Amino acid sequence: MKKDIVSLHIYHTNDLHSHFDNWPKISRYVTGEKERHKAFGEACFVFDIGDHIDRSHPYTEGTRGKGNVALLNSAGYDAVTIGNNEGITLSKNALNTLYEGAAFDVILCNLEEPDGTFPKWVKPYRIYETTDGLRVGVVGATAMYPPFYSRLGWAITEPHAALKKVVAEIQEQTDILICLSHLGVHEDRKLAVEIEEIDVILGAHTHHLFTEGEWVGDTLLAATGKFGMYVGHVRLEYDMAKKRILQKEASVVRCDLLDSGPKDIDMANELMDRGKKTLDEKVFYNIETMPQDLFGPSQLASFFGEALIAYTEADCALFNAGIFLSGLQKGWVTKGDLHALLPHPINPCVVMLNGGELRALYELSLNEQLPGTEVRGLGFRGSLMGAMIHQRLRMEDETVLIGNEKVKEDMIYRLVTLDMFTFGYFFPLLKDAPKEYIMPELIRDVVAWYGKHLLDETETGDIQME
Repeated sequence: MKKDIVSLHIYHTNDLHSHFDNWPKISRYVTGEKERHKAFGEACFVFDIGDHIDRSHPYTEGTRGKGNVALLNSAGYDAVTIGNNEGITLSKNALNTLYEGAAFDVILCNLEEPDGTFPKWVKPYRIYETTDGLRVGVVGATAMYPPFYSRLGWAITEPHAALKKVVAEIQEQTDILICLSHLGVHEDRKLAVEIEEIDVILGAHTHHLFTEGEWVGDTLLAATGKFGMYVGHVRLEYDMAKKRILQKEASVVRCDLLDSGPKDIDMANELMDRGKKTLDEKVFYNIETMPQDLFGPSQLASFFGEALIAYTEADCALFNAGIFLSGLQKGWVTKGDLHALLPHPINPCVVMLNGGELRALYELSLNEQLPGTEVRGLGFRGSLMGAMIHQRLRMEDETVLIGNEKVKEDMIYRLVTLDMFTFGYFFPLLKDAPKEYIMPELIRDVVAWYGKHLLDETETGDIQME
């Protein structure tokens, strides 16, 4: 006999960023809760709201994210949406094949092929019907990074407009409407005002945490912070006869308080070891040891700067020494070595600047507070900014030089830098300057190319290989 009042339970995670220490607990908890609710005859869904993947972890890097999909499968997730780490740190082919083995839906309404069609692995929405006949509509959207998506061959559309369109299409077919939003807390608050039909917004991207949810009008917002520290739980009660929601509430569970299993640590270590083994492939031979130096120029920094310039055919380069998380030893350099050196999902970017702008940028980069600045986000996976490194760019007697040539005020120059500097946080003038993002190559891919290039140019007889 069908009930008049039915319960719906939703468990959700977001922004795991391949932090797998708590994953055994999370997996065990959500699968156990699913079984418990099933025993009580209550509907239950488990969703991930994006950035489960982060290529800074060897397991994710070595499996190109497919290992993360396998983990989501084993935990019984019902649906996910993508974050920017899935969307713009993988090549188009890698993303197109990422979810081939997924046992869950990928729900996303604002990512398209250039011809306006949805990728084959995407559902713009999904309507789930429970055993009690409750119709649960789920929509999803991810943050816009148009220059990055277009360089990869995707069309990313404005998420609010895309969600309005799909909600209008399905709202009459649903009793409850859930949004998987990898848009950030500020966008979620706007969304709740703009699309009142959405009952619950499960948030992500800005790593915000709502321990008891947040209300915007009649819309409940829920989010679990980052790195698998919490699992979210949203409970709804619905009156089937009156066709209305009676109650909505959100809470979170601290994962460090969940019961630990005897093999939890082993599993996290195993993922790390498996990832490292997949990256144990020789890339190029390094003829001398190059240690890192966080607060000054180094041979390693010079090597990296020349790699950027050679790959992009730029005139000069600007980057920070904090980008290096290790050094390079003499001998064969493996994919794992390069990943340890540069784990960041950061792309090179060529910015076009005139001589006056280049001078202004150089002067800004001399800020004495920059090296000790703590950097979070922006794809950076280190801690401190470190010294600003100028490759083929210097100032002498108040004159800016590229190599030994004076920079001309009105001439246009090609500066290669890191994409994280083009968002305007540290160097505002780079935000609106003409630029070309180099994609899908990450900075470690450029170093790999340059190392191979040097090896190819060197006669084998001149190198004493170990």
